[in-house]
Amino acid sequence: MALASLAVLLVLAGYAVLCAIQPFAPCRKCSGMGVRQARRKVKLCRRCRGQRYRLRLGRRLLNTGRDIHRAGTRRPHRHDPDEEFTPWP
Repeated sequence: MALASLAVLLVLAGYAVLCAIQPFAPCRKCSGMGVRQARRKVKLCRRCRGQRYRLRLGRRLLNTGRDIHRAGTRRPHRHDPDEEFTPWP
């Protein structure tokens, strides 16, 4: 049981490092080509919009978590009428 938990933690840590080092991966739909052949036409891949790469799921989660944290800890702007502002911290 402990060995399986350790293996899962190592896999998750490895994926987190991979997402930090290389946040983009080749598109799975077009195999990183940026275009797809539909019958006799060549079209841009709709999933990656012709960019050939997609953002990894782990990196997307990291970015979302960072945005939520930033929005929750930001001090209100002085001229924002919806937020309460106190001049002392």
